[in-house]
Amino acid sequence: MRLLGKLVLPLALLLGAPALSSAKELPAIPADLANYIAKAEPDSGWKLEDSKDFGIAKVWRLKLASQVWQGIPWTHDLLVVRPTDAPTEKMLLLNEGGSASEQKAMYAALLAAKIKAPVAILLGVPNQPLFEGKREDHLIAETFVRYLDSGDSSWPLLFPMVKSVVKAMDTLQEFGKQEWGGPVEKFIVGGGSKRGWTTWLTAASDRRVMAITPMVIDVLNMREQLTHQQKSLGGTSEEISPYTSRGLVPIPDTPRAHNLWTMVDPWTYRERFTMPKLIVLGNNDPYWSTDALNLYWDALPGEKYISYTPNAGHDLTERDAAGKKLNADRSINNVSAFIRYQLSGKPLPKLSWKHGTRPDGSLELTITADPAPEQARLWYAHSGTRDFRKARWESQPIELKEGQPITASGPKPDKGFIAYYADLGYQIDDLPQWLCTQLRVVGADAK
Repeated sequence: MRLLGKLVLPLALLLGAPALSSAKELPAIPADLANYIAKAEPDSGWKLEDSKDFGIAKVWRLKLASQVWQGIPWTHDLLVVRPTDAPTEKMLLLNEGGSASEQKAMYAALLAAKIKAPVAILLGVPNQPLFEGKREDHLIAETFVRYLDSGDSSWPLLFPMVKSVVKAMDTLQEFGKQEWGGPVEKFIVGGGSKRGWTTWLTAASDRRVMAITPMVIDVLNMREQLTHQQKSLGGTSEEISPYTSRGLVPIPDTPRAHNLWTMVDPWTYRERFTMPKLIVLGNNDPYWSTDALNLYWDALPGEKYISYTPNAGHDLTERDAAGKKLNADRSINNVSAFIRYQLSGKPLPKLSWKHGTRPDGSLELTITADPAPEQARLWYAHSGTRDFRKARWESQPIELKEGQPITASGPKPDKGFIAYYADLGYQIDDLPQWLCTQLRVVGADAK
């Protein structure tokens, strides 16, 4: 197949200019990220590598050249799955590491069947290993240090990671026009961990993103998060040692270091996150404080939902009491149901909640839900400290009373700490979904 030339969108679209129907103009993207995304990439393009028709769905594998970063060409596998006769105006775009494989294609096909729409998985985000074999957080930390040394704002690795997703959207629109007779108009973007970090920054940068589902990246408002980690965990998480070992955490008190973390922290862009959001987290993720969400939740505008997976870590896979891995069905179904809502135009349930303490000292959680859920559960865990990463989560049903708010209560701990939240069970067509409240951590000495 021929290699297509570079795909160029109007600068206003790349920089997130408001749509004509927008009632409120969004604040501009900080210049460093905007300039990097807008920089011309004369070597970018894509080609079709192969395709297979399985009757119920068709799969394509594209090769994408997204950019040249620091003299290094970035190339990616881009897998596309479309169920037969599925509409193509909107699609799910996940960004992941690695390269194309049968397992990745089967995962894309599973999601496409669940959401009844096309799914694309962009791989090789980031391109790695680089700089003497560095990968993942070690590679990100290396690029942060190089920015601090040089002042060159194109160094932070999150910028080319975001641009690779932007270029994937360009490619999918061109591909859709060529293969399906019309371009994809909107994207639901998702990814996990640093790819979830990329998801947040992409949503801030491109108005084609209609909804997002960032997973296991519970660190918005990074300056406050690092302080909170030290109080909750007795120090920073060992999982972020690639940054602590390079002197990046604690954040150095220099103008350039402050600018670095401002550039890459999604918190900086929070006013732009007006699209629907499903934040997917594991309650036992070793990277983050258990209640990290509370440091940024209230500041997020627009429609927003939480999907906690109890007894799951950074891989979102639930574990039994003996620590044996079960499955990731809960998170997969929750994401799929959220996307089904976005594609169908059916409104998600409207939820609000309030944590409180009763006069007798017992703890209370009150929830208003419209429509009412089919079921509700209270999840709770105990810990000797504010570190709940190895705690076991248990649940109990919450009684639902027609026409009344949903309430749950329980005693304050005699010692140590308790963490608790509720989740509400819904169904969209054949897909189950659990939507959660924020969680609260309370100590025995709390008043």
